[in-house]
Amino acid sequence: MTRIDEDSLTRTGLPPAGTGRTLLLACGALAREILDLIALNRWTHLDLHCLPAILHNSPERIPAAVEAAVAAHRGRYDDIFVVYADCGTGGLLSQKCKELGVEMLQGPHCYSFFEGNAVFAKHAEDEITTFYLTDFLVRQFDAFVIRPLGLDRHPQLRDTYFGHYEKLVYQAQTDDPALTDKARKAADRLGLAFERRFTGYGDLATALSALG
Repeated sequence: MTRIDEDSLTRTGLPPAGTGRTLLLACGALAREILDLIALNRWTHLDLHCLPAILHNSPERIPAAVEAAVAAHRGRYDDIFVVYADCGTGGLLSQKCKELGVEMLQGPHCYSFFEGNAVFAKHAEDEITTFYLTDFLVRQFDAFVIRPLGLDRHPQLRDTYFGHYEKLVYQAQTDDPALTDKARKAADRLGLAFERRFTGYGDLATALSALG
């Protein structure tokens, strides 16, 4: 079985790069989902290059990282599609993509496009006390939540960070009982009520299918 490095991954199709090929320049947190969609739909014209998922801890660095990757790969592809939403960049990523002449995924963040941007927007105001996890974040809960917040060293800070949250919503991309169990334990660890929503791939699948 091929190991997937979700922090930095390049997947190129078997045909040589050239006419008709599109590069998906994506967040490493989406690697598994994109590879699943490519395999499921036999999108052999799509190649994948992922930037480190840890950039989400410093979203101000995402536009420059995307710009550098576009410059490095542009000469080999007819099109490049940036598989990031705004992701905390405050519109800077969208502005950068316009400058570079490349399209990007729509939405404020992955929680929105996985559920579907229109659906998420309808209940967003009612869920301001909700903490969301995706499949990736369930797998990487310690690396992306616990350790960066220092909760492994100072567990007493839990209520400082999460005292105003009421529930944890696990947006499941796959039907995996083991991941659901891990998500439930994450909610318990944060002292939050638990809810699981099966979203599948949401608007991510719609956007990629539109690439021909």
